[in-house]
Amino acid sequence: MKILMLSWEYPPRVVGGIARVVHDLSHRLYQDGHEVTVITYRDGDVPYFENDKGVTVHRVDNFMIHPNNFIDWVMQLNFNMIAKVSELITQGEKFDVIHAHDWLVAYAGKTLKTSFQIPLISTIHATEAGRNSGINGETQKYINDTEWMLTYESSEVIVNSNYMKNELQRLFGLPYEKINVVPNGVNINLFNDIEKDYDFRRQYAMDNEKIILFMGRLVYEKGIQNLIAAMPKILNHYHDTKLVVCGKGGMIDELRNQANGLGLGNKVYFAGYMNSKNVQKMYKCADIAVFPSTYEPFGIVALEAMLSGIPVVVSDIGGLNEIVDHGINGMKSYAGNPNSLADSILTLLFDPKLCTNVVKNAQAKVKKDYNWQKIAQDTHFTYQKAICETMAERQARQIEQEKAQKQLKKSSDITNILPFKKGRQIFAQ
Repeated sequence: MKILMLSWEYPPRVVGGIARVVHDLSHRLYQDGHEVTVITYRDGDVPYFENDKGVTVHRVDNFMIHPNNFIDWVMQLNFNMIAKVSELITQGEKFDVIHAHDWLVAYAGKTLKTSFQIPLISTIHATEAGRNSGINGETQKYINDTEWMLTYESSEVIVNSNYMKNELQRLFGLPYEKINVVPNGVNINLFNDIEKDYDFRRQYAMDNEKIILFMGRLVYEKGIQNLIAAMPKILNHYHDTKLVVCGKGGMIDELRNQANGLGLGNKVYFAGYMNSKNVQKMYKCADIAVFPSTYEPFGIVALEAMLSGIPVVVSDIGGLNEIVDHGINGMKSYAGNPNSLADSILTLLFDPKLCTNVVKNAQAKVKKDYNWQKIAQDTHFTYQKAICETMAERQARQIEQEKAQKQLKKSSDITNILPFKKGRQIFAQ
């Protein structure tokens, strides 16, 4: 099968979780014998064309003219994606399916589907309504409407959790059977040969301190503000702890002020953005990983932490709620509740045996349910469904056209045998 992936981010450009999903899914599909072409945005000095271990990657610039706003920027990117794919098809390239990732490539997906009669599948990684706890303002309404349009135009829609399936049905009124739950995955070999680096660890905490790790974007829906608010209670019961916050985002100044206002300047360390190698090291050095999101469609970082061999604490929200079984392969807390968050973290800090058990169960679950081989097979099955539906729709249209042509011919034949007399049409006797 020849697969066309549309995504606004692809490594080395990583904005959120989409880049990793597209990268890992594309490579697994290639290993399964499919031809995969990725069309994405060119950021920095990366090449326009790349053969990424079998996956064909074409990167496009945005327009030279400066856009008025982000929406205009996205639209300009879509125009250039359409132009690149049209060029490839003109040169003889063929695609069996188009897989569009999120609203940022919706117009490219819709246009290419209509122009070249290629089945369109979309993955909705998150919704604007979910990220913002509702729709507020014209920009959010535009994005929400674009998400609806993409799901409407798609033959099949993929989401990464049952939570997201219910959300899409509620928001957009999609038929339940059109929404396919295919979870995100993680490279199960990600931490092979990665050992704890004590010199690296000492950059962030003393040897006697337990590292509580947050890894992710510093935005409101990730809930880091609730984790900082939980630290006074944690420190009151277990003084030798240190919160290490890895990531970047618009809330950085607000979070620093919050930590300083609580007198936690020496107990909360903002480590900033980390490259993939340091992320692996950080997981291996941490004692507990915490993901206190208030909105989370899935949560790849939780899978990475579980695979790395440290216990996790998550909010009982979205996809995180489906990944973690409380007390079995991790701990849960009430979303948005710092007191509940502190209790779950303290339970792990004071119970090494529980930590050992949840880590063992977590690693087994990740390897069984969230490996890319299984996920790629489920995705391929969705592609096949879309192709069959498109073929059935074409056959139905063809039958209707043939019926209409026969009816038109029949009407024409009747008209031709009717003689005219005195300006009036009469039937032949």
